[in-house]
Amino acid sequence: MSLRGNSSMADSIYDSTVGGLQAAMNFRLMNQNVISSNIANADTPGYKAQKMEFEDALRNALEVSGRLKMEGSDAEHYTKADPGRIDPEIYDNPNGVVHLDGNTVDRNVEQVDLAANQMQYDAAAEMLKRKLAIMRYAISDGGGGR
Repeated sequence: MSLRGNSSMADSIYDSTVGGLQAAMNFRLMNQNVISSNIANADTPGYKAQKMEFEDALRNALEVSGRLKMEGSDAEHYTKADPGRIDPEIYDNPNGVVHLDGNTVDRNVEQVDLAANQMQYDAAAEMLKRKLAIMRYAISDGGGGR
């Protein structure tokens, strides 16, 4: 038996669900900042509303069909999705209506987006909390008292 370091030990303890939920929460937090910045600049002349896109890239990174493919010559070398390496795309929102002062922020749309993003963050946080509770149960109560 060989010791491989903390990262591979952590990989064996946490499955891709935990990593995916953590990445989703991080991206939701970044998106919250983009939307908040849009709202804060709603009265700034010439400000262009920003939009962040990460859902498709995260979905593709987490998609694993069947078995993981072998990466190297060793049977223990596998490729895994790494949602932490996904860079979100932040761009000027092409759907923004240009006001007389050149600003493209629609405060109502941004507030709806902010609320929806917050609900999705809260849902991911709740799923992560439940996943960790299941793991804690399996480690402590579930199998240790026999």
